[in-house]
Amino acid sequence: MGSMSDSPAPLADPHLVFDAAEGRRDLVILGSTGSIGTQAIDLVLRNPGRFRVTALSAAGGRVRLLAEQARQLRVRTVAVADGDKVPALREALREVFGQGEPLPEILAGPDAATDLAGSDCHTVLNGITGSIGLAPTLAALKAGRTLALANKESLIVGGPLVKALAAPGQIIPVDSEHAALFQALAAGKRADVRKLVVTASGGPFRGRTRAELADVTREQALAHPTWAMGPVITVNSATLVNKGLEVIEAHLLYDIPFDRIDVVVHPQSYVHSMVEFTDGSTLAQATPPDMGGPIAIGLGWPERVPDAAPAFDWTKASSWEFFPLDTEAFPSVGLARHVGTLGGTAPAVFNAANEECVDAFLAGRLPFNGIMDTVTSVVAEHGTPATGTSLTVADVLEAETWARSRARELSAAATAEAHA
Repeated sequence: MGSMSDSPAPLADPHLVFDAAEGRRDLVILGSTGSIGTQAIDLVLRNPGRFRVTALSAAGGRVRLLAEQARQLRVRTVAVADGDKVPALREALREVFGQGEPLPEILAGPDAATDLAGSDCHTVLNGITGSIGLAPTLAALKAGRTLALANKESLIVGGPLVKALAAPGQIIPVDSEHAALFQALAAGKRADVRKLVVTASGGPFRGRTRAELADVTREQALAHPTWAMGPVITVNSATLVNKGLEVIEAHLLYDIPFDRIDVVVHPQSYVHSMVEFTDGSTLAQATPPDMGGPIAIGLGWPERVPDAAPAFDWTKASSWEFFPLDTEAFPSVGLARHVGTLGGTAPAVFNAANEECVDAFLAGRLPFNGIMDTVTSVVAEHGTPATGTSLTVADVLEAETWARSRARELSAAATAEAHA
């Protein structure tokens, strides 16, 4: 995708907040029953004078929780991606709302979250997991909503599409690393930024060689040392694919070339990322590991929400460590830089192939090292994609479909070979 120096401002710009509003903000929360969604709702309930939620969406696997959220927040609309869950959702809503109370409107189907993203509100929090979040991201931008973006995949796979729709400052990142960069960048001018430094915990396998990773089990990969996340994100942290995706995301959000975006391993996860300026100063944003702060930045910026996250007790001693990234044991960051530089549909292929390979690993059909080996093969087969303004959503979906199919074929072949 190259440099975005021709854009009028970065997609995420702390100095320029799109459509800043006074008073209480109306929110739409997509992915409300997931980790980001539930924490966002907790923040809203603790700050009723600042935020009001008008609509919620979820995949449909936790209809009771979705119904309880709808009652707590008194939303106008709820949506589920799985239409078969509508009867169970309606029953749960009747139960939690009680007799005589009007129920929220129910939307259902694969386009329901996209419809909500374009509805009347100030800010859309996209907390959906996976590239299915692309269509809601585009809908929110097209409707002129401020987008609090926790769904990094939509930016990864649809970078040029997002860039074409987003007004300067319309996106506020919710990932802890990008919320950290966002805050640190507020301290200086864009022209004075020398580099971005994205921190990585190193996952559960920091310090292991590639050979020592060969026999990693599902349970070991899911035991993250500092963060509690869903299984796909947790495995991505173990392979450091998540860090590769974040490098691409930082490039797109802040218009910084790839050769000026570094990754450093910081096991404590206290410093969430840093910005180095041309005068030699480095500004780091730090809190104990907790997503409350990034979520509050996404929903409330340029205002800060008091007590959104815990603070450090500076009267107690602590040690903060930083290590270089082992690119041999964890080649994912280098591969992500490669596909990000290629642009076009290459990031979508990388992301889709990885999702399939993670599923295969979690199901016991692929060894841990086989995840990146297979993704690398799929990316290589994809070759150099078409780039520029001709990219469409259909192109992205077609590339993803091919990548998923090819990743499944290669995973099956690897499994057959291992058992031969």
